[in-house]
Amino acid sequence: MARIIGGIGTSHVPTIGVAYDKGKQEDPAWTPLFEGYKPVAAWLAEKKVDVLVFFYNDHCTTFFFDLYPTFAIGVGEKFPIADEGAGLRNLPPLRGNVDFQAHIAESLVNDEFDLTVFQEKPIDHGCAAPLPLLWPHEPDWPGTIVPIAINVLQYPLPTALRCYRLGLAVRRAIESYPEDLRVVVVGTGGLSHQIHGERTGFNNTEWDMEFLDLLENDPAKLLQMTHADYVRLGGAESVEQIMWLSMRGALGNRIRKLHQNYYLATTTAMTVVLYEDDDGQGELLAFGEAA
Repeated sequence: MARIIGGIGTSHVPTIGVAYDKGKQEDPAWTPLFEGYKPVAAWLAEKKVDVLVFFYNDHCTTFFFDLYPTFAIGVGEKFPIADEGAGLRNLPPLRGNVDFQAHIAESLVNDEFDLTVFQEKPIDHGCAAPLPLLWPHEPDWPGTIVPIAINVLQYPLPTALRCYRLGLAVRRAIESYPEDLRVVVVGTGGLSHQIHGERTGFNNTEWDMEFLDLLENDPAKLLQMTHADYVRLGGAESVEQIMWLSMRGALGNRIRKLHQNYYLATTTAMTVVLYEDDDGQGELLAFGEAA
């Protein structure tokens, strides 16, 4: 069967993609960020990962506020990289395994997640900014993508607990797929940042470190938090952290952190962290259950 072997949390700041495309890997302002992704890319190559499942948010590229789904999954053989104003990127389209994507979609609907399904729509920096730092892309990507978009823009948003339960359901879907695939789940966004209003430029490194510790060791505490809690602690846009909880929910009870890089040089705390699924089975306790 398909199985999840690890999880990645990563920022998806659009300027990461711009810096990558302009070859700024050796620029002193960007080197700490790019160097931080190299151990993750090496691990993915070593493990010969077949599929990356991305929990990300669309920034009004494919969806707009007149029709913005709570959860959406891409099903298709390929997805173009969106032009978000800096020109078309020199990246091949993302590849998809339709059978696998369709299986996950059907499983999630049967698990009572009402999904929007999209095809051949462009994927923006929510997924495409960190992807070339994780996977090589010449002449093509080494594996396929399952894009799962989560609404973190237009209220009402799904709760932290709902996003976590989505991760649990995705794990069940993956483990019920009969083909032998090595899968890694990726949660994107955050960490602390605010890019508008009176707190423009706000960051909270202390909270970022606490969030990363809780995510690894005690995620149940994060599930009790409201959107207002996340915004107060990390800034308005840091509500994206709930997408990391989908990644965490898809991992097993025991995980092991292999790598973490935290770099605060712009308005966003740019972070990448790699977890290995240590037990390969089971789920975290649903919130409210006794140990």
